[in-house]
Amino acid sequence: MATFTDDFTRADSTDLGAGWVEVSGNLWAIISGQLSPGSAGGTILVRAATAMDSNDHFAQMTIAATTSASQGVWCRGNANFTQGYLLRNSGTSWDLFSVVGNNFTMIGTYAVAAAPGDTAKIQAVGSAIKGFIGGVERISVTDTAVATGTAVGLRSESTSGLRYDDFAAGDISTAAEATLSTVTSTDTARPLTGTKTATLSSAGATETAQALTGIKAAGLTPAGATETAQPLLGVKTATLSTVVEEATARPLTATKTAVLTRAATVEQAMPLTAPGIGPGDGPGLDITVGPPHSGWTVSAPYTDWEVGPPC
Repeated sequence: MATFTDDFTRADSTDLGAGWVEVSGNLWAIISGQLSPGSAGGTILVRAATAMDSNDHFAQMTIAATTSASQGVWCRGNANFTQGYLLRNSGTSWDLFSVVGNNFTMIGTYAVAAAPGDTAKIQAVGSAIKGFIGGVERISVTDTAVATGTAVGLRSESTSGLRYDDFAAGDISTAAEATLSTVTSTDTARPLTGTKTATLSSAGATETAQALTGIKAAGLTPAGATETAQPLLGVKTATLSTVVEEATARPLTATKTAVLTRAATVEQAMPLTAPGIGPGDGPGLDITVGPPHSGWTVSAPYTDWEVGPPC
């Protein structure tokens, strides 16, 4: 399985070395450790002297400096690049071409301009042709226009604004560059119906999972809402302290009896029976004070007096 790489880290020279064949232009040169296409104008081609061993391979390059000019990488080409596949940027987009008899047919595009540091890679595996920019697959098509070819290389406009670095190519079957083709069909995974047996090591200890029977307490966060307190439907029990004194004020509804003491003496003022006669009115009036009138008596206390509620 063939591979080819070149980082161009060598002295400035118009001789690229034995690893390269200038297909057209004779303008390529090594400048400051990078590959330059010169500045004469027009489009020029260069290919690796090492051919790939199979028709399924990739080729890639790093764009060290760029401008709005044609620049691209070639795979599955013939010796003079009149056929093959080309991934090229002309200043506005990366375009994928099939080339047959030096006729270019665009078969895919990724509308992004080239930028310094971009790694452009083209890959052909059977009829699956792909373009990668910066390691990301951006174009993928199926094309059968070019079935064979083992040449890899570069195609570029000759302008001083372009520089290339770190060229690499290799057969797709090499471990480092193997890429899976697009899946053409899918199958549903089926459940395992057999038995898988494995030898288990001895358990160090066994435990039985216990049911949770306790209560887990945790601090509650402040309530986000409040609710109206509900009446107590049960019984609330509390310990009462000892009663010091208990009395119920009652209204006076019975009879209050008072005992009266007996009078020592009772006298009654008698009216004067002879009006206009008083002491010294003259003889003829005999006034005698005798014992109390026997008609007055003091009886037992009166029992029918009642004392009612205060007014």
